[in-house]
Amino acid sequence: MFGRSAALLVRELTTDDHHLRRFNYDLFDKVISEIQEHFQQVTTIMEKMQGENEDGQISSADENYNGALIHHQSILRNKRCLLAYMYHRANRLQRLRWQLGAVLPEDVKELLHPSEKEFVKSYSEALSSYMTKLDIDLAVDITPPKDPYIQVRVLNNIGEVLLGDQSTSLVRNSIHFVKRSEAETLISQGLLEEFTG
Repeated sequence: MFGRSAALLVRELTTDDHHLRRFNYDLFDKVISEIQEHFQQVTTIMEKMQGENEDGQISSADENYNGALIHHQSILRNKRCLLAYMYHRANRLQRLRWQLGAVLPEDVKELLHPSEKEFVKSYSEALSSYMTKLDIDLAVDITPPKDPYIQVRVLNNIGEVLLGDQSTSLVRNSIHFVKRSEAETLISQGLLEEFTG
């Protein structure tokens, strides 16, 4: 039935609002082939209408006009559904970029269409370029910290890291007292965790 595949594609977005699902190639391709079918129908009807009229003009009084209009509206509806699907996935990818950082985990990358991978790469590059020009890391927490220094515990052996103006050896399970701004990127990458006692 026409329109069902596009509706299922959009419904897929609403079933799980917080998790990104695998790109649905099958349903996406079905909607595209349905658009092509509608286009063929519109083309056939329009050619028939032009052939029937001697002056080549098409009027809304023609009996085939409504059929062509229905197929055309179906094309527009399916295109809107495809665009909504891609738009919502792009928004989720932007949120993931802010939550997880510039490098997405492999399990997330497996869920993406190649064009979405390119989008994430371009979005990350644009965001990094913008932050570099401003000399501000916009990915850190928006609320100001209560204390500029925190205690962190190292989760994995990292080795020598330059924190502030000195080199520090970050060995697994060691605890350090560092500036919050220097630790937040390592915390978001899962290399450190805030130590609370």
